[in-house]
Amino acid sequence: MKRLLGILGLLSLLYGCDGGGYLPYAPHALNPQQISTLVNDASAENGVPPGLVRAVLMAESAGDPSAVSMAGAQGLMQLMPATSADCGIVNPFDATQNVSCGTSYLKQLLDRYHGDATLAVAAYNAGPGAVDRYHGVPPYAETRAYVARVISAYRSY
Repeated sequence: MKRLLGILGLLSLLYGCDGGGYLPYAPHALNPQQISTLVNDASAENGVPPGLVRAVLMAESAGDPSAVSMAGAQGLMQLMPATSADCGIVNPFDATQNVSCGTSYLKQLLDRYHGDATLAVAAYNAGPGAVDRYHGVPPYAETRAYVARVISAYRSY
């Protein structure tokens, strides 16, 4: 069982929760200028630091607007269908709509956790219920690796 959990943890690091991998840019990724434009626009619209939006976007999809996770998350920010519906998105693969909605959701999480980016990122990955239940980053290997990767990338932007 421990070996299986170790293998799953390694796979989580390599492929992440979305199955998109963590290569700098996925094979179907938008170019860096397109990503910058989307990130800057959504950041300004929602009052979220562009480096944080970029870090989440790259961790979620590696810049691939057609990414789909095994859990059903879609697009650049890997939005679940319910989140897309909450934003009124008709096409979750539309890059502009997807990044705008994902950034809006990230803003809600930042507000919920009083600007704490670590908790907001943990909630983006594991859900706010898990963060609230554990009073911090949940003890899930995938979430802890995701938070470390996103916060590290955020600090480097």
